[in-house]
Amino acid sequence: MALRKRSMGVVAVIAAAGLGLAACGQSSGGGGDTIELTIAQNAIAGGKNAAAAKYIADWVIPKFEAAQKAKGKDVTVKFVPSGVDDEQYKTKLSLDLKSGKGADVIDIDGIWAGEFAEAGYIKPLSELVGAEADSWDGWAQIPEAVQAMAEFNGKKYALPVGTDGRVLYFNKSLFTKAGLPADWQPRSWQEILDAGAKLKSSGVPVPIQINAGTAMGEATSMQGVLPLLAGAGGEVQQDGKWSGASQPMKDALGLYQKIYGGGLGDPKLQQEAKGRDKSFQQFAEGKIGILMEGDYFWRGVVNPKTGVAKMADRDQTVGYAMIPAIEPGKGIRGQDFVSMSGGALRTVNPNSKHPKEAFELLAFTLSPEALKEETKDGNVRITPRTDVNKEILAGEPLLTFISEKVLPVTAYRPPVALYPQVSVALQEATAAVAGGTAPDQAAADYQKKLEGIVGGAGNIAS
Repeated sequence: MALRKRSMGVVAVIAAAGLGLAACGQSSGGGGDTIELTIAQNAIAGGKNAAAAKYIADWVIPKFEAAQKAKGKDVTVKFVPSGVDDEQYKTKLSLDLKSGKGADVIDIDGIWAGEFAEAGYIKPLSELVGAEADSWDGWAQIPEAVQAMAEFNGKKYALPVGTDGRVLYFNKSLFTKAGLPADWQPRSWQEILDAGAKLKSSGVPVPIQINAGTAMGEATSMQGVLPLLAGAGGEVQQDGKWSGASQPMKDALGLYQKIYGGGLGDPKLQQEAKGRDKSFQQFAEGKIGILMEGDYFWRGVVNPKTGVAKMADRDQTVGYAMIPAIEPGKGIRGQDFVSMSGGALRTVNPNSKHPKEAFELLAFTLSPEALKEETKDGNVRITPRTDVNKEILAGEPLLTFISEKVLPVTAYRPPVALYPQVSVALQEATAAVAGGTAPDQAAADYQKKLEGIVGGAGNIAS
């Protein structure tokens, strides 16, 4: 899925791969006043996320130790490398946190935050560190929508490490032939459908591609039903209640019906095992007019140099627009435009013997100096900080567009343990509609499945 594929450097899951560390932050052998911190990452020289491992070991650690020494503190930092599957790492991290072990500074996928918080594996930063956690000067540079990724029940549990955003991509050449503007920006779902109709009449094989079905997995949720749900004013979970066969859900599924039942999309593509990859190829070949995707699509799919479906003329041919609400002002929070984002978080291990120094290390990795170093030499990505993004994304129009326009209106998946099962049920609902089931029926079937997942109708908003 896109979240996994994007190259986010240090965004990979940092965890405390115990690996012989007797206890979190503990000095090995009578170090007097020396404070020893540990930082472990799912990265290793010559293997997984090698560049990130090098950055931590060769830049972060010596720079942070020198900065602490300048303040009169004797602090040493040890990096513990590893390189395994992210889910294996999540399991390892959970076991470490549960048993009081692990590194002082850890990264988690944003989607794990609520689950870890509910289990007591992570705690609010202000509880661990004190007032300096809330007064960190970096907060002023992070959009509120991105800050929300690091919050659970109104408290900040971490700092955001990086994020992304979803937009509508379109082929300008196909648009020109269809009599559509090169600077297209739809302001409603109807305007998307109208553009699709013009593309169809001009001979475009697949006017609109919005991911549906279970074969595309989480990509269907993130680049499909969740942005549409947000555009109709709904969220998959809100105030502890799950959204069932709500009007926003019916509206979102209704748009799928208009696209796939109205000949504006290819329903067979949604059922194929490699349908998403095929859609990428078809877009690159000029056979798809409009496609909803994340910034990974621009960076990793149609990238002229390194993409899996290279477009030599990407910068001239591929346009991008914000995802509109069903109608202006009808999106979540009364917005005209919406998006969905993923990302990773970095936090302090509650088991740390030196939480204040661990937070200083954590904050240092999110300083402008550190983020600029991490993202140089071709590793450019959207950081959580607007001040850094303005500088490092200057030559990246799409990433700048997402940073400045999309992140302020974005939303995130609920960071709770049940979400992956709910996501599959959402995917099944879109598959049903793409296959011909009426939207209201698919929404009702979704609610039945949802009740079984979340423990009954009492946990679903009426």
